[in-house]
Amino acid sequence: MQVIKPPLWETWRPGVQTRMLVSAETGAAQLCIFEQQVAPGTGAPTHSHPVEEVLTVRDGEADMWIGEAHVTVSAGQSLLIPSGQKHGFRNNGTGTLHIHAVLASASFESLPEGASEPVRRWMAAAK
Repeated sequence: MQVIKPPLWETWRPGVQTRMLVSAETGAAQLCIFEQQVAPGTGAPTHSHPVEEVLTVRDGEADMWIGEAHVTVSAGQSLLIPSGQKHGFRNNGTGTLHIHAVLASASFESLPEGASEPVRRWMAAAK
């Protein structure tokens, strides 16, 4: 049994702080769970993942999109994003947006719109 202590927040991009809670680095085999604190007007630009993702708004309000479809997601609500779908979000409120994200993979992999190579983070340590 392993108790995982929350790590420190790190800057993900301007206006976005992230802390990875569970990933391959903490011994997970199939989950990547992280939190983000997002300043007003910022968020995640359009991107995709090779696995499903669930975004839950803990505090605040976000404009979220999958493809061309937009929806406002408020505290306590979640959005399920199918694997391979282009999506993103933006804090459209005046306070800090708190997002909880779960990916069906132990490592984080994201393909930003227009990029030819994915971004990979929180991989298992090399043995």
